Amino acid sequence: MALLEKIRVKMGAFITVLIAVALLSFVIDPSTLQSAMSMFSSKYDVGEIAGEGISYQDYQQKVDYFSQVYQMTNGSSSDERTQDLINNTAWQNEITERVLIPAVEAAGVTLGEEELYDLTQGANISPVLLQDPSFADENGQFSRERVAQLVQAIGQDQSGQLAMYWNFIEDNIVKSQKVSKYLSLLEQSMFMSPVELNRAIAENNTSYNVDFVVKPYGFSVDSSIVVSDSEVKEYYEKNRNSFKQVESRDLEYVVFEVVPSAEDIELAQQDMEKLYNEFVTESNVKNFLARNSDKPFNPYFYKEGDLKTIAVELEDFAAKAKVGDVLPPFQQENTFIAAKVVDIKQMPDSVFVKHILLQGENEAKADSLLAVAKKGNFAQLAEQYSADKNPNVAEAGDLGWMTQQYMIPGMESVLDAKKGDVFTLKTTYGTHIVKVTDSTKPVKKMQVAILVKEAVASKTTYSDYYAKANDIATRSEGSLEKMNAAAKEMGVSVYPALRVLPGARTLANYEHTREISRWANENEVGTVSPIITVDNKYFFVVGLKAVHPEGYAPYAEIAPTIKSYLMMQKKGEKVAAETKAQIEGATTIEGVAEKLGTTVSSQSGIAFSSLTSQQLDPKFIGAIAGAEENTLTGPVVGEIGVYYFTIKGKETGAFYTEDDAKERNRQIFTAVENVVPVILLENAGVKDQRYKFF
Repeated sequence: MALLEKIRVKMGAFITVLIAVALLSFVIDPSTLQSAMSMFSSKYDVGEIAGEGISYQDYQQKVDYFSQVYQMTNGSSSDERTQDLINNTAWQNEITERVLIPAVEAAGVTLGEEELYDLTQGANISPVLLQDPSFADENGQFSRERVAQLVQAIGQDQSGQLAMYWNFIEDNIVKSQKVSKYLSLLEQSMFMSPVELNRAIAENNTSYNVDFVVKPYGFSVDSSIVVSDSEVKEYYEKNRNSFKQVESRDLEYVVFEVVPSAEDIELAQQDMEKLYNEFVTESNVKNFLARNSDKPFNPYFYKEGDLKTIAVELEDFAAKAKVGDVLPPFQQENTFIAAKVVDIKQMPDSVFVKHILLQGENEAKADSLLAVAKKGNFAQLAEQYSADKNPNVAEAGDLGWMTQQYMIPGMESVLDAKKGDVFTLKTTYGTHIVKVTDSTKPVKKMQVAILVKEAVASKTTYSDYYAKANDIATRSEGSLEKMNAAAKEMGVSVYPALRVLPGARTLANYEHTREISRWANENEVGTVSPIITVDNKYFFVVGLKAVHPEGYAPYAEIAPTIKSYLMMQKKGEKVAAETKAQIEGATTIEGVAEKLGTTVSSQSGIAFSSLTSQQLDPKFIGAIAGAEENTLTGPVVGEIGVYYFTIKGKETGAFYTEDDAKERNRQIFTAVENVVPVILLENAGVKDQRYKFF
């Protein structure tokens, strides 16, 4: 149990991150899986991978497993946010088990016992272990002894938790190593030949100085340009893969936010007036605010300008106030605020602090070490005696610059110390001998107790808003058309929400709207929901306007977009032909500008590797790369207009090196590395339908 407690203490919130990013596994016996599949129909599946349904029961088992790992390493159950993370991890594990690892193994990647030993106890320790704080010694370094202690303790742990944790770690190591080897194979297959390397360097080391004229397309509709339905259909069929979409829905909704009424605000004002009389005379403002204010006492010391972020009235009050002065209540929207100056002093914004942390038996040495630290070499003493062995500091004992915001609880007194002061203090970590070695200039700061009373919607107000939502829901009679008519009659705004995903937990700026997306997933187009309450503050009535199924966007839905694109293409061709006829006889770029009634623009340093070039029309840049110097070139049909240009000069430099070319190749590999899982998932036909249940 002692070892388990050490794991819990050291892991802390780290396990949350580990669960989120690691390749996790929970092996289910195949016969159990087959039995589950025979018992439950697809109606109870949370998804599908490679044609095989994932039952709710099997998925929940994995969620329970990862929840146990989290609870074991943290010593507590997960909150809602962490549970969402665990749920997602369980799903990612299914994908890893059923898609990624089979693909890796199909490529011939294996992992033997000797290699596994090397990764856990040999010369090539796995990053999974290196990054796990439960296997770090007191200096923060990886310890093989800690690993050995855990493995040896498994036999004595009757709870089985240590065995579960080690299986969890070991399985991560195996999968992580397999994936690493697979990616290494991919990387080695992507290399630049000497010819490609030289070409990349040459292309990016040539920059162009160009004079050009552009004839913009404009946004006016040209009635002479016609795009037929057959042209649109042909483009759709040829570019079908460009129109893939994920499942989503279009919604329309009305929402009523419950806000305090005038009567509610008046009650809050009356409460504030009663409290204010006590607030003026109260000496223990911390306890008073804890009992009566909607916000507790904040011990922060404000300098000039800080309080205006809360309220301008507070800033104006503080500018002339003395200790004990009180600001009478004022209203800020639905909140009433009063304030009292508790303390005023000169203090710096930040101080640089060193410390020697003493723990356990060493705390008894604090007084004797303090005397030595005042005269001796503080860094040497910290290196010899401090329990804080942070290897990432410039000098032993450095804590760095500390401010009111960046402060270790219990060390606040360092902000009152003078430069060079050495003293002791206690925190939850132990006894500290601290030294302030530097400080910013002290400025006037003020501690202010702020009494806050917020108006809260009463039951009557809540019922009034509910009645409004109920009125529109009733008038809708389950019909979106009738909902819009009722909203118009009542003067209520109807808001669109486009492409809402099946598992969406937010809607526009509203959070925790999972119930809305759940309703939309289960109902028909044209229907309207009953009242959906969110955060006990918002009443929604929602209509389902359209469903966009997973797969290829329907032709009818995408045809208008294609038609606009084809019309723009034809417009470019027309403008190119018209301008070509207009400039007939022109031999210079200046002559082109004159005939088109425009001016010549100039751009220097155009190159593939130039940030400036990236702001230009890509088709224009491509044409420049293939054009002759001092030759009028055009027309070039670009994305925003038709171009004519002349290259006035080329410059060849050495600003794009072999290292740059190799770095670019690494960037390409990273892009490939990121897209491989996407391709594997697409080929496996992964369908995530957890939104039905979670």
